[in-house]
Amino acid sequence: MRQRRQGDTRDASGGEGEPLTGLAVVILNYNRADLLVECLRSIYRSPTRCHLEVWVVDNASTDGSAERVRGQFPQVRLVVSTRNGGFAAGNNLALRQIIAAPDAPAMTMLLNNDTVVPEGALDGLVDYLGSHPEVGVVGPKLVLPDGSLDLACRRSFPTPMVSFYRMMGLSRLFPRSRRFGRYNLTYLDPAVETEVDSVVGACMLLRTGVIREVGLLDEQFFMYGEDLDWSYRIKQYGWRIVYYPAVQVWHYKRAASSRYAGPSTRAFYQAMRIFHRKHFAATTPGAVNALIEAGITLKEVIALVRHRVPSSAARRGR
Repeated sequence: MRQRRQGDTRDASGGEGEPLTGLAVVILNYNRADLLVECLRSIYRSPTRCHLEVWVVDNASTDGSAERVRGQFPQVRLVVSTRNGGFAAGNNLALRQIIAAPDAPAMTMLLNNDTVVPEGALDGLVDYLGSHPEVGVVGPKLVLPDGSLDLACRRSFPTPMVSFYRMMGLSRLFPRSRRFGRYNLTYLDPAVETEVDSVVGACMLLRTGVIREVGLLDEQFFMYGEDLDWSYRIKQYGWRIVYYPAVQVWHYKRAASSRYAGPSTRAFYQAMRIFHRKHFAATTPGAVNALIEAGITLKEVIALVRHRVPSSAARRGR
């Protein structure tokens, strides 16, 4: 584990003793101009106390997303990609420019296009990070349209044991168990601030200096898993990651990927394989690795079949 020096007071911009100023918000978009416009409206509805830069990376959309941003939000820094390279590669197009700038904002946020940001939410997260110098990443309480908690907003790393509990359904059967409910921390009160292994890339605020220190998102991950991997690396450098429910953000979860259920499902399970192979396979017995790989494949097949059956039924009902 790479540990920061004791007493290291580097701020988000990498300087010594400088105040935390400036926020860059990076929003990735692919063919969801409707969601993107609502997200941007929510950000600009109320001003932030710190200087705000909003970046939109459009992953080769064909629905006029880039044109709508240019026409309705000329203040946005728009990056138009010629290909859909996925979540990590798309966000990195903006992150590279942000961390390279000599006057880079002190904080950088990843934000999904299927979120709505209430008044004061950005300031609340910025204030928290500014007053907790040992924290490298903070995430809000993400609330789904029905008012329930988006479980992904506070997670433990999917170690072989945690993954086993989840794949066997024990986490769903015993959500209040500290042993079986570890992945989504379902045994904890959602209203309690908690140090966690990871928050979710749908809304996570980082010190820009942490990104310089740890590196960009890993582009092996096309969709899903890259936030877990980033958090794993950030914690290796000694930074704390905190779930901060005093701030809430609305999340229309998976709205951006719901049109592509098959590819999204395959990307989800491939991300599980990549994460395990990268971080745990080398220290896990071969037989257990084989069992984990088989379990991931089985869950993937079941999920794909479930997606296909309703689609087939719908076609027959036309």
